[in-house]
Amino acid sequence: MNRKRRAQPLEMLRPPRLDPAAGAGPVQPRYALLVNPFYPKDPNASYGKHVLTPTLALTSFAAATPSQWQLGYWDENLLDGRPPFVPMPEVVGITVHLTFAKRAFELARWYRARGSKVVLGGLHVMSCPGECAPHADALAIGDGVQLWPRILADVEAGRLAGRYEAGYESDYRLDPPPRRSILPRSRFLTTTSLIATRGCHNRCGFCYLATEGLRLPYRMRDPGQVAAEFASDGQPYAVFLDNNLGSNRPYLRALCEALRPLERIWSAAVSIDVTDDPGLVREMALAGCTGVFVGFESLTDENLAEARKKTPKARDYGRRVGLLHENGIQVNGSFVLGFDHDTRDTFGRTVEWIEEHRLECATFHILTPYPGTPLFRRMEAEGRLLHRDWDLYDTAHAVFRPRHMTAEELEEGYAWMYGRLFSHRSIWRRRPQDWRAVAPYLAMSYLYKRSNRLWRFLIQHDLVHAVWGPLVEATRRRHLRFREKLAADGGAERRGANLVTAGV
Repeated sequence: MNRKRRAQPLEMLRPPRLDPAAGAGPVQPRYALLVNPFYPKDPNASYGKHVLTPTLALTSFAAATPSQWQLGYWDENLLDGRPPFVPMPEVVGITVHLTFAKRAFELARWYRARGSKVVLGGLHVMSCPGECAPHADALAIGDGVQLWPRILADVEAGRLAGRYEAGYESDYRLDPPPRRSILPRSRFLTTTSLIATRGCHNRCGFCYLATEGLRLPYRMRDPGQVAAEFASDGQPYAVFLDNNLGSNRPYLRALCEALRPLERIWSAAVSIDVTDDPGLVREMALAGCTGVFVGFESLTDENLAEARKKTPKARDYGRRVGLLHENGIQVNGSFVLGFDHDTRDTFGRTVEWIEEHRLECATFHILTPYPGTPLFRRMEAEGRLLHRDWDLYDTAHAVFRPRHMTAEELEEGYAWMYGRLFSHRSIWRRRPQDWRAVAPYLAMSYLYKRSNRLWRFLIQHDLVHAVWGPLVEATRRRHLRFREKLAADGGAERRGANLVTAGV
């Protein structure tokens, strides 16, 4: 399974240098800068996924910013060099996640040394507040949309506290829509990243939703509100960032009814049990769903049970994938590697299953015990954690001792699976059975999966949207034709059923 890695572009692996001599100018009052820190890109996976859609956290905070404040936005992953400092912001808001916590702290030190007040928020702040506090003037723990206006008001009044907390029990429908006007629209595949629901009916022990202290009750926005937000951004394609858009099936049905008149396309994460209701899958397709991200996690039922994932038996996964395909919905399957029932044979068996059932895409993750989760506590109690270097808690490195292989074998198997999935042979083997869908599938597969060096060029030269746009529009038009046929076939089936009922 050993694979020789090609040299990777340094811009994708290292953050821009922070010049110690720069930024000596005065601080501009009532100017806030929102920063998404750099994180190294996994050379095994596609670099393209990092610019498909923007983070919703920062655009949501932007929407909650009082009108008297000037606002800036900076995403280091767009490869524009070091963050701005002219003028020097009075407040810098930085989102902190586990794998780029070190970079977030570096940015915080740099701005604080030049007079800015730094506010840190995000999941890592919730799970490890003691680690984050020394690097910030204030921590935002919980719902940032509630906290951000309070923090800025306290800055204006000269009474900034060190810690702000809020739960997630507020009426989700009252949150303002994300402020997408701050985004460089041409730098993303689409700026229409949406959230319709919060939470998930699963509480998998390895998932960040199981983080101690995180209480995320299931919340839903009005379907019409979501559809209006989609329409207002003017993009033909949207990505739902919900943890599981299918957790509440009556809600998903109502959402599909609201989205159908838009004649646009979208994708979302759902659990495979959404296929319990074939009629709902059809309604998703008629509403514009062209792809789903499905957390299969494992093909071994014992792994799923121990992870506390509520899911059908793995032996039924193939039939359910077929149902999605029959409705014109592509499947990106997510698989976690390194569960206690995984062996070295797991890598080959999983890829063979993916190819047999023609999944258009798959995403692999090495099992990672995030701090604050039940998995982390169990691994710690069993003495299986190898270290606490958060930079490597990125699902691409083994940070614990697996049961039935070495950590090195787990990493090698992970890299081998991506190499196999991205090979010409595998891409061709997984082509759609409908010959009319083969050409767009191949175009998107090669652009997304085998073009890391091209991705660096597209990102640096502001060409992401320009290159992807025609493919997205072609997909939208093709799906509109497909759903006309789907609707007609459904009407014929209903008419036939009525005739049978009437005794004709």
